[in-house]
Amino acid sequence: MSDPKQFVEIRHAQKSFGDLEVLKDISLTVERGQIVGIIGSSGSGKSTLLRAINDLDPLTGGEVWLDGTQVNKKLPHRQYEAHINAMRQQVGMVFQHFNLFPHMTARENVIMAPMLLKGISREEADRLAEEQLDKVGMLERIDYYPTQLSGGQKQRVAIARALAMKPKLMLFDEATSALDPELVEEVNLVMKKLAEEDMTMIIVTHEMDFAASVCDRVLFMDQGVVVEEGPPSVLFKTPTQDRTRAFLRKHLEGAA
Repeated sequence: MSDPKQFVEIRHAQKSFGDLEVLKDISLTVERGQIVGIIGSSGSGKSTLLRAINDLDPLTGGEVWLDGTQVNKKLPHRQYEAHINAMRQQVGMVFQHFNLFPHMTARENVIMAPMLLKGISREEADRLAEEQLDKVGMLERIDYYPTQLSGGQKQRVAIARALAMKPKLMLFDEATSALDPELVEEVNLVMKKLAEEDMTMIIVTHEMDFAASVCDRVLFMDQGVVVEEGPPSVLFKTPTQDRTRAFLRKHLEGAA
């Protein structure tokens, strides 16, 4: 059974690719409305852990629970497909490289999933697209194609597309790392706005300032384990582990 107080629970997560162990017995919880940042060097297992939450990267061992239901249930194929599709509708995910359909306008990118998966009418879907694109500051470009948008604008459309499914949880996997520096802040502002609305979020990020200003908790991962975690005011100022200190020294000096 899952603890009803915890919204997301990861229990003893383990993930291997052949002989390479990418996640090593990770357990963590996220409460409803909490914003958790995950930091660490490339290859530390951050994205693999994030993708395990909606079973995009199925775990080798361990369990993932969302709002009292186990996500990675062992089920016969057809039952699993129905189960995981229902679970994934509750989880919005924003990737590093937008993944917008290039032949569709911003509007069409946003309305496709709600119409296909939730069976809503075109009229209702249009209203939903306008509402969500307005939320991310993209209403004026609702009928633009991705080729007509900047990287920051594409990412904001991708966020609107995820929000259109009315998810309980949002996952961000390095959402700004593919953007030019001047476009990063426009995406960060959207994420900050979601934080103010008490959206539960797990954010993999390389931006220490953003994590410090937005997240309730920050986890530092290295070599497939959570080395240290805590409120950003504690983790960034008084880390207790040598690996955390070395990582932060390198990153904070690089940003200076």
